[in-house]
Amino acid sequence: MEPIIELHDIVKYYGDNCVVNSINLKIYENEFVTFLGPSGCGKTTTLRMIGGFEYPTSGEIIVNGKIINNIPAYARPVNTVFQRYALFPHLNVFENVAFGLRNIGKNNLIEFFGGKEKIMQDAVEEKKRFGKKNPEKISYFDLRRTLNNKIKEAVEEALEMVNLKGFSTRKIDKISGGQMQRVAIARAIVLKPKILLLDEPLSALDYKLRQNMQYELKEMQKNLGITFIFVTHDQEEAMVMSDRIIVMKDGIIQQEGSPKDIYNEPINRYVANFIGESNIIEGVYLRKNIVHFLGVDWKVLGYEFDDGEKVDVVIRPEDWDVVPLEKAHVVGKVKSSIFKGVHFELIVEIEGQDFIVHTYEDVKTDENVGLKIDAYEICLMKVDGSCKKIVPIE
Repeated sequence: MEPIIELHDIVKYYGDNCVVNSINLKIYENEFVTFLGPSGCGKTTTLRMIGGFEYPTSGEIIVNGKIINNIPAYARPVNTVFQRYALFPHLNVFENVAFGLRNIGKNNLIEFFGGKEKIMQDAVEEKKRFGKKNPEKISYFDLRRTLNNKIKEAVEEALEMVNLKGFSTRKIDKISGGQMQRVAIARAIVLKPKILLLDEPLSALDYKLRQNMQYELKEMQKNLGITFIFVTHDQEEAMVMSDRIIVMKDGIIQQEGSPKDIYNEPINRYVANFIGESNIIEGVYLRKNIVHFLGVDWKVLGYEFDDGEKVDVVIRPEDWDVVPLEKAHVVGKVKSSIFKGVHFELIVEIEGQDFIVHTYEDVKTDENVGLKIDAYEICLMKVDGSCKKIVPIE
């Protein structure tokens, strides 16, 4: 499959400050891709370069096989939903959504709706439907009326897609934050872009509404068949919606992959800590399928390192098993126990180190607790954060 977007060695400087450093990336049609990272990591700058609001210092941005570095934003097959929505308060919902169509120019609007021949034919059919005289004779006013009807149909269709049917006449200051977000998306999709860029559009919403919109956005993307490129610092948003996550730090892509791959196989300490909670432990890969940490030799599956190589061991809090002391691989002392609604979060001290453990067991503070972990739940990383070799589990 050919990529719809390619970034080749993209570099961006603001003065002497390098905010994006040699990014190479391919994005495919109908994919939901999320740039994830903290403030200042370069994710929004990368998005803005794709959209044409910033230009790269060096490198190439290619869309559908064409280099678009110097093409202005309005001429790119891309639309953007901004963090603050950028809606017009003096226009109602309908006119906000219709704004892009009304301002692309008459000739472009005619082409957008199928070309002059089709518009003329539609105008004829409309005059026949209303019993007008000389239906074949199309005036400027007939043409304008037909185009306005086309705009109305397109806007109503876009509003229905974002669950805002019946909101056309509402004033912008009379709708909720979630509805404003939907209006901004409708305004973008009414132009039928091949690529939709979303710059942290959920950040201003409350927690519950943000959760609901995450599912709605993903469903919308599937139904529209548009490539979505989403920017967020919220790992939950990225995990829920994305087909692929691009984790960034200091202008550099740290890791890219599916949410499952990023969570289960982080490539370095930064990714392991940024995506979910992690216990990271120094260990030694003794030999095939055996790693040593916390004073114990553990069986591990799916990795290939040099014998005796130092490794970082990642254990997610939910992967620990709380077991009777006599069946434990290691024993620790509970320093705190907090009920989180679904599980208890324990802080367990083992050999002077604190570890996070999630369990359904109600273990009290100051009690000793036995822990073990299955071989396939142990993740290993190279100490220097470079790529590791993952092998099929026998």
